[in-house]
Amino acid sequence: MMTHNASKVIWITGASSGLGKSMALQLARQGHRVIASARNEVALGELAALDDNIVPLVCDITDAKAMESLAERILELTAVLDQVILNAGTCEYLDFPEPDWSAVRRVMEVNFFGTVNCVQVALPLLRLSCKHPHLVAIASQVTAAPFPRAEAYGASKAAIHYFFDSLRMDLSAEDIDVTVVNPGFVDTPLTRRNDFSMPFLMPVDEAAERIIKNLKDRPRRYGFPLRLSALLWISKVLPGLWQKMLTPKVEVTPGHSEPPSKSEQGADL
Repeated sequence: MMTHNASKVIWITGASSGLGKSMALQLARQGHRVIASARNEVALGELAALDDNIVPLVCDITDAKAMESLAERILELTAVLDQVILNAGTCEYLDFPEPDWSAVRRVMEVNFFGTVNCVQVALPLLRLSCKHPHLVAIASQVTAAPFPRAEAYGASKAAIHYFFDSLRMDLSAEDIDVTVVNPGFVDTPLTRRNDFSMPFLMPVDEAAERIIKNLKDRPRRYGFPLRLSALLWISKVLPGLWQKMLTPKVEVTPGHSEPPSKSEQGADL
């Protein structure tokens, strides 16, 4: 059983790599007790070996029955959760003119429904915290503007926005704060697979540090970097120009259409 000698007990999903891993390690080194979950057992074990304050729990957030088991395992470790950072996510792009439409469902299963599964597990333990509990969802700045090929990823993150904005209202009477974080491009294993330019790409440790620092104020939303936010603002005031800037340039010969370059899983925007 975890003790409460540390500042907080924090559960972070998607902690085996990238932003989740960096946040877990930084919070553990601040003295918090961190429950780090992901599907990759080996990577979680390596993370836990870096700091005694990290406890690894392997789970697949898309498996509702497995999440019931996870809830029992968390209860074996702690009676409460003070903060929950729901960071797990994936991305697949749609390649036109012949997209893999099943990618939309796969992405939604992880990014949206998987996140909702985590909320269901987290809320009972957050309600027991005496340290002003805090629920955090990692979304994306992609919701501020349309991007080509990002239908699945953008829709999943937009769904997270609405879900947590509504959830904030329903939990306000219980004094549970809800924050949605909107990072820009962060240098992670996922973004390294992207085949397009990523303006204002940020080192993962810097991004994690910014998030942790700003979560102390418990904002409703926190987005960064501001330079990217300003760039995406163009899509609101000049949507036609934005579409012209971002629409893929594809040369089409009579009787033949050539799709954009093949996508890979990636993103972190």
